Amino acid sequence: MNTKRLLKTTSEPSTRQNYTRTRGFGALAVTACLLVMGPQAAKAQPTAGPTAASALAADDELSKAIRENNADGIARWLDKDWGVVNTRGGLGEGASIFPEGIKTGELTRKTFETSEPRVRVYDHLALVTTKLKTSGVLHGKAFDVLERQTDVWVWKDGGWKCVLTHETMFPAKAS
Repeated sequence: MNTKRLLKTTSEPSTRQNYTRTRGFGALAVTACLLVMGPQAAKAQPTAGPTAASALAADDELSKAIRENNADGIARWLDKDWGVVNTRGGLGEGASIFPEGIKTGELTRKTFETSEPRVRVYDHLALVTTKLKTSGVLHGKAFDVLERQTDVWVWKDGGWKCVLTHETMFPAKAS
């Protein structure tokens, strides 16, 4: 029913008060649910389309999976044709190389902290650039680096998929 019409056609104060009371209760119920479920519930809601907010949320979820060494979580966000340009200019290709490195123990992250996000959306393509502080063990050798990272995201089948990650290491003195 059209709420504007309801308010215009209802002349009895008690009916209008009941409508206002019911509407207020609904807003209170939604707020209470969000408080109980927490901010993650808002992230889980489907988006209407590719936006800067949804691209950043996808990037945050990928970062969380990386931070937790969650190979399956990482794989969910990577496109089948994903590739990475690493800090030394090397190119890795294939969505399985990163998760498999975690599963085999070749790569373990200890930290993965992103900051200073820059998000640009171009129709069904998003670029998410962050400053990244990461540490861990790769092929038995410890690493602790500061880098700038750009993830390239494509909107496919109603959601974001990461198709490319490009890493640039800061000089040792930078912070």
